[in-house]
Amino acid sequence: MDATPRLREQACFALYTASRAVIGLYRPMLDSLGLTYPQFLVLMSLWEHDGRTVSGLGDELQLDSGTVSPLLKRLEAGGYVERRRDAGDERRVTVHLTEAGAALERRGCEITQVVGSASGMSYDELIALRDKLNEFTTAIRTREHTTE
Repeated sequence: MDATPRLREQACFALYTASRAVIGLYRPMLDSLGLTYPQFLVLMSLWEHDGRTVSGLGDELQLDSGTVSPLLKRLEAGGYVERRRDAGDERRVTVHLTEAGAALERRGCEITQVVGSASGMSYDELIALRDKLNEFTTAIRTREHTTE
């Protein structure tokens, strides 16, 4: 039996190519708005719950502060968000949508529907796939933390 791993048999490669395909599908639509995919994720998070802390955004998006801060700076420069220091704790910074950032929500909904349509999968199939990917991610992250 050949023990050489086959690229196309690897779940990690399938996840990698799926991620690239989805981001590639989003790219032209996001380019027209002057956004990158990670910036779009920040906006999606804020559309759900405006006024998140910088650390809360990082936790939700699974990004470190060295990645989140430049994203927020660019979104702020674009007029989509504003950062505010907490009056009670100057170390705490919250991120809020501007009028322009909030106005993009409708367009954001249209963009996310494109992937569902392009996949040819039913709503239930997409939900099952999402749930399975979340389980997979949790298992891998749990394993990561036990091997450190």
